[in-house]
Amino acid sequence: MPRTVRGKRTLVQVVMAVVVLALLPATWVHASTHDRIRSVGDAPSAPVAVVFGAGLRAGGEPSAWLAHRLDAAAELFHSGRVEALLVTGDNSTEEYNEPDAMREYLVGLGVPAERIVADYAGFNTWNSCARAAEVFGVTRALLVSQEFHIPRALALCRAAGIDAHGVGVPEHLSGLRVFSSLREIAGAVPAAWDAAFTPEPQFDGPRETRLQEILAAVGEEDDMGGS
Repeated sequence: MPRTVRGKRTLVQVVMAVVVLALLPATWVHASTHDRIRSVGDAPSAPVAVVFGAGLRAGGEPSAWLAHRLDAAAELFHSGRVEALLVTGDNSTEEYNEPDAMREYLVGLGVPAERIVADYAGFNTWNSCARAAEVFGVTRALLVSQEFHIPRALALCRAAGIDAHGVGVPEHLSGLRVFSSLREIAGAVPAAWDAAFTPEPQFDGPRETRLQEILAAVGEEDDMGGS
């Protein structure tokens, strides 16, 4: 610790500057998204809902939080707010397949399998958003995730060029819920970096047209940027 008054003052100023800089990404996330977050009941209509993966149980079934996201997505579909669902998650190994588990769960809720498109390389939020735009051609969407995660997902998808609203799924207060909320503050830093300096997804791949085909069949192709 500095021994002089000037040294102590300088240290305080440096610490304050570091704190302010560290909080800038989180401020950007919330300032750029606060007016675009909705609940399931008051979400606007959009051609597609993008549902982010959130882990699987040991038996390969969706985790509780992922199930809640899928419940909300199914409600959006059945209420007519969206025409198709893009489920995006991790399939980095043959034994771990989030998108297929998400599809199976949604089908069990009465969503037709032919209205569900899977992205098997949504390894994190930025890749899910960037691939939704670049690979699947999404230009307008509802995003579905937990309330604590939806601001970051919304900021990143909008940075990827998607005109999006976020549907935040509430969760009961718990230690894990508090930890996840605090983790989002730290997560805003790499999110801002990705949005600014990593314009392409980690795995881009060939253009997928399944969403355009679904929406063309129901008269929504223009909203996806189709031709």
